[in-house]
Amino acid sequence: MVNKEIEDMVCEVHGEDAWELIKTNAGVDVDVFISNEGYPDDYTYRLVAVASEVSNTPAEVILEAFGEHCVLRTALEGYGDLMHAGGDNLKNFLINLPYFHTRVVMIYPKLQPPHFEISDLQDRELHLHYHTHHNGLSHFVVGLLRCLGKMFKTPTIVTQIASRPDGAHHDSFRVQW
Repeated sequence: MVNKEIEDMVCEVHGEDAWELIKTNAGVDVDVFISNEGYPDDYTYRLVAVASEVSNTPAEVILEAFGEHCVLRTALEGYGDLMHAGGDNLKNFLINLPYFHTRVVMIYPKLQPPHFEISDLQDRELHLHYHTHHNGLSHFVVGLLRCLGKMFKTPTIVTQIASRPDGAHHDSFRVQW
């Protein structure tokens, strides 16, 4: 799903010619990404690296924009009912986020989604723990969380407090609103 969404975002923002250039320069020879098929993680990393190079934009910024795109386009348009079932405000949605992918797997059985856990729940803050077998997508999660704040019209601050590249078991974020 990730590669399909990258394709959609690039085509929407920069056009199909830009997507073909990025795909070619990344050495990715897939004509069309199919949402419910699995692809090597290396495809994602190469596509983001080339998009970063072509647009002269840091990969972290591209991943955050991609996280926002996933909420605005993919989640709301493709999974609107699931999104709305998650809660009527940011706090409730984040508390229910661990269950979101359980429902998505029913639609895409081949999907290997991340797992989220919530800890340190307070009135206007919580810690979100992101468990995944994919590396290097923490900025994607930051974009996703910030966009959820926008979706619920709730100013949101996202701070990464633990990261796998720094030796942590999983990525963790403090989400404040």
